[in-house]
This record gives sequence, C-alpha cells and structure tokens, in this order.
Amino acid sequence: MKTPKRIEPLIHDGLVDEVIRSLKSGKEAAVYVVRCGTEVRCAKAYKEAEQRGFRQSVQYQEGRKVRNSRRARAMEKGSRYGRREQESAWQNAEVTALYRLADAGVRVPRPYLFVDGVLLMELVTDADGNPAPRLNDLDMTAEQAREYHDVLIAQIVRMLCDGLVHGDLSEYNVLVGAEGPVIIDLPQAVDAAGNNHARRMLERDVGNMAAYFGRYAPELLGTDYGKEMWKLYQSGDLHPEANLTGYFEHDTRPADVRGVMREIDAARKENEARQRYLQAAELP
Repeated sequence: MKTPKRIEPLIHDGLVDEVIRSLKSGKEAAVYVVRCGTEVRCAKAYKEAEQRGFRQSVQYQEGRKVRNSRRARAMEKGSRYGRREQESAWQNAEVTALYRLADAGVRVPRPYLFVDGVLLMELVTDADGNPAPRLNDLDMTAEQAREYHDVLIAQIVRMLCDGLVHGDLSEYNVLVGAEGPVIIDLPQAVDAAGNNHARRMLERDVGNMAAYFGRYAPELLGTDYGKEMWKLYQSGDLHPEANLTGYFEHDTRPADVRGVMREIDAARKENEARQRYLQAAELP
C-alpha cells in the first residue's frame, strides 16, 4: 500500500521497512501493520489535534506534571505553542504508561520506540498469527466470559498497584490475543494518587467489564470489584495477588454531621488563636 505521510520519516530513517496494510483508523490515531526487518509490528500514527474527534478532557490531565514552567504556562494559556506541547504530552502519556505497565507485568502491547508522533509497538496476534480481534467482536460461552473477566480484573489490579487507572476501559479497547486479553489505548491513563477523578474512573472501567461479560455470565452484573479494590488501594493493602471477592459492604450508617462540624469549629478556633499569637509577636 502507499506509505502514509506520518510513516515516511520512519522509513527514511530505516526504522520501518514496509507498510503492509492499514489495521484501523480511530478517533485519535491510525494504526498500521508494518515490517521492521524480519519483525512484523504495529505503528500507531497519532492524528493532528484538529483532525481528532477525541477531546482531551481536563479530568484526564489532572495530576500530570509538566516540569518545564514555560511549557506549563503555555499549555495553561492555550497558545499555539501550548497546544502543540499539550498534544505532545498527551501522546507521551500513552508511551510512558505502556512502558510502565509492561515492566509491571500488565498485558499491554510492548512498545519499541516513539518518533515524530508515531508509536512502534508489538502487533498482538491470535493463534493463527493474524491481528487479534477486539473483545467486542467475539461471542463467548459463560465459562469463557468468567475466565476473561477474571484475567482483566487481575490486570486492572496490577495497573492500580503501579499507580495507574486506564480511564476509558471497555470491550472496544481490549484485544484477545493467542494468550488472552490485552489492554490497549492508554493516552488518557490517569495517576491514581494525583487525580481526584481516579476512583470514579476505576469504578467505571470495572463496571464496563462487568456489564460486557455479564451478557454471557449474568452473575457478574452483581459484582463490585471497583469499590473493593479502591478500598484496599487506599489502605495500602492492595497487591497484584490480592484475593478479591467482588463484593463490597457499603456503610449505611448516617453521617456524624455534628462531629464533623465540631472538628471544623475546633480547627477554625485553633487557626484564629495562631493568627492572634503571630500578630502579637509582631508588635514592638
């Protein structure tokens, strides 16, 4: 096929020898099957910001640190340079997440390199060596649904143990390779500790898995792994081999509003006393 413009620099530099075919074109990137020497790999070419249908929501970017203060100010102001830097940061977030998660033992496509908006990574294949189908493209038995659900819950736990939440996990961004499910599409991955929306996103990711697999194994619809794993994560008790039950006991006790107000009032009085002491110390 004709070489896509975004892939041309990689061919010129000898990083890619041939574009074999187009694999898919999504809202944020076009994906191609390419040959690199004797290896067949996957090239994800990110679309320019004005060509993409996916908007970088503020909730996904919360907690992402930008070390360069000039870049941070430009991104905040939304200047042309700032938008370009924001786009670069968005793409690099997926690259960073893939390297982190692959090293942590999460089943994601192994990344090889990232050049000029193109990510070269492992091509996930099925048992026959063909590009692996998406989870959404498969029919399965109840037993298979339970098995895949267990695998993905374990992968989500491992991600959370490494401090990341996918943020947009569904049956559309899970491939089913020869060795089972593989999680893809991570540019919106969020920092579990630094993003105030992380808990809600985690519960949504887990809920999406339960809803999909629940079509084949209805008992999964009654599980609540998201809340269970978040509670363990917050208490520091979550680990990759955690034995989860899928059930979460909600606290139905009424909130102690009076107790909370007493603590707020005590903190306010303590702050006022501190301010009076400081003011007195400044007097001649």
